[in-house]
Amino acid sequence: MAMFESLSERLEKSFQILKGEGRITEINIAETMKDVRKALLAADVNYKTAKTFTDEVKKKALGQNVITSLKPKELMIKIVHDELVALMGSEQAQLNLSGSPTVILMAGLQGAGKTTFAAKIAKRLKSQKGKRPLLVGADVYRPAAREQLRVLAEGIEVPVYTEEESKDPVQIALNAIAEAKANHNDLVIIDTAGRLAVDEAMMNEIAAIKEAVKPQETLFVVDSMTGQDAVNTAKAFNDRLDFDGVILTKLDGDTRGGAAITIRSVVKKPIKFVGTGEKVEDIMEFNPDGMANRILGMGDIVGLANKALEVYDQEEARKVAEKIKKNKFDFDDFMNQIKQIKKMGNLKDLAAMIPGMGKMMKGIDIPDDAFKGIEAIINSMTPWERQNPTEIKGTRRQRIAKGSGTSIQDVNKLLKQFEDMRKVMKMTSSMKNPMKMMRQMKGKMPKMPF
Repeated sequence: MAMFESLSERLEKSFQILKGEGRITEINIAETMKDVRKALLAADVNYKTAKTFTDEVKKKALGQNVITSLKPKELMIKIVHDELVALMGSEQAQLNLSGSPTVILMAGLQGAGKTTFAAKIAKRLKSQKGKRPLLVGADVYRPAAREQLRVLAEGIEVPVYTEEESKDPVQIALNAIAEAKANHNDLVIIDTAGRLAVDEAMMNEIAAIKEAVKPQETLFVVDSMTGQDAVNTAKAFNDRLDFDGVILTKLDGDTRGGAAITIRSVVKKPIKFVGTGEKVEDIMEFNPDGMANRILGMGDIVGLANKALEVYDQEEARKVAEKIKKNKFDFDDFMNQIKQIKKMGNLKDLAAMIPGMGKMMKGIDIPDDAFKGIEAIINSMTPWERQNPTEIKGTRRQRIAKGSGTSIQDVNKLLKQFEDMRKVMKMTSSMKNPMKMMRQMKGKMPKMPF
């Protein structure tokens, strides 16, 4: 299920009450807010937050001037959107990267995803900010924790500091910072131990580490699928640690979204990142406006653009654009584009970030290996064939079909769609108003592979 899909559907039904209404009245707004409150409660938003939220929306809706260009349903969506943004923090919160080195302390319960997220942040800041991270294994209790951190670090080519025999996480953290200074690492990310539940020993230990290393950022990592338990745990940690921000993991799962909506209002600390999968690339900065858009089924085009910028090399993109203009875009380029898209995350979640696509994709399952058949066909081509797609004729097509385990019809279909796509891309690159052209080309675009 896509993030917030159930909540989005329920809210859409709530707004249908106002469809066709000439104006907002106390009666229809009360009925709408009753349904909105039910939708929020079903999404595991805590009752007090849901009531405060709907009361505020009702007050603002009734206070609006009746003479408005917006219809009641449109006006209500706008008010709900603005209140959701305010509830989730209004502005995107940034990491504090001061300090020499910058120290980030990861805290949270066992199984929330601290270790994986330590690597995700390291990779992100290494590639985007040019940082030289050092990952620190300060979990002295879980035998696999340090090994897991080593494997993740190896994958992103980042060094790890551990002390196999030590049982003192405070000293490990201090020694790691000294190591970072000696080796000119300007970012230290400390992975700490988690427990199955909040307990005094755990709190004492993480508080002692924080006191010793004085981090620029203390980040609380929590599993969003635990709903209100996530919010309650965050409050317990914040009361003791006074952390700087929250990381919500597993937002790609069957989450109802209540933690994302509620946590800011309860602990008064911003959500800084969300996890949208298990890969190290599956990390997004939390943007309240973009998240509100997605909850209301309006997509998140800014978030999509940011994800694209994270994986696309600008110089490579410029070269591809030049090839498109000259109609030289080939299957090697296409394969590179597929690889970049796959790096961006789950395909259905990406589609939901495009305005209007959420509804269109409802009930359509997009498997993670959606490009598998296309990749098999392209991999069965010779280098010359990939660079000269228009020259792939009869016997070549038969050989490619046999080599890829597909049919000649599948190969013919891909070649036809690829040629159609090249024509559209070339036309788009030379037009002043590509959106107008795209509307004119509606129905002629090649279909997606699912």
